Amino acid sequence: MRKSNGRSEVEKSNLDLEHELPSGDGGESPAQSVAGESSSPDSELQKIKAERDSLLDRLARAQAEFENARRRTVKEQQDFRDYAAADAIKSLLPVLDSFERALQVKSDAAEFRNGIDLIYKQLQTALGKLSLQPIAAKGEPFDPHFHEAIEMVDTIEVPDHQVIEELQRGYKLKDRLLRPAMVKVARNPGK
Repeated sequence: MRKSNGRSEVEKSNLDLEHELPSGDGGESPAQSVAGESSSPDSELQKIKAERDSLLDRLARAQAEFENARRRTVKEQQDFRDYAAADAIKSLLPVLDSFERALQVKSDAAEFRNGIDLIYKQLQTALGKLSLQPIAAKGEPFDPHFHEAIEMVDTIEVPDHQVIEELQRGYKLKDRLLRPAMVKVARNPGK
């Protein structure tokens, strides 16, 4: 190897590379990798401790961000539960207003009955817009998915396992059963 100004060409190229690399890239410079043992164990230990501290800091920040996101999600879910019924209640307010007006009016029983019938239809319309559907029961075959048999009645007037009376109407919300219809079911002893 040729020497000029007391340095070999390898040392000159290493010095040139050190000046070209940006500082703080976390990797070893070519001079350090070539020199290898020229850096002290204390400086290596300091680098490793600094890297460890940096990683621990990043971990703590990531955990804090995760915890904040979890809290935010829980709050959003609670807000949704608290206010999910708002649209449904808003559509029922006109029915409530109609009941209040009907109770304030002094009239005979027939007019009062007609007013209540109108309010009942208004309520059915509002609930229908919310996808509430009554379950057909009377005269239908008994379906344990939608009907709850309260009583079996022996009769030959209707076919076996047919609903002969609806005691309480059942309802579905879209495709989900909210409440089964309570019914009396025919039992035909001749079969």
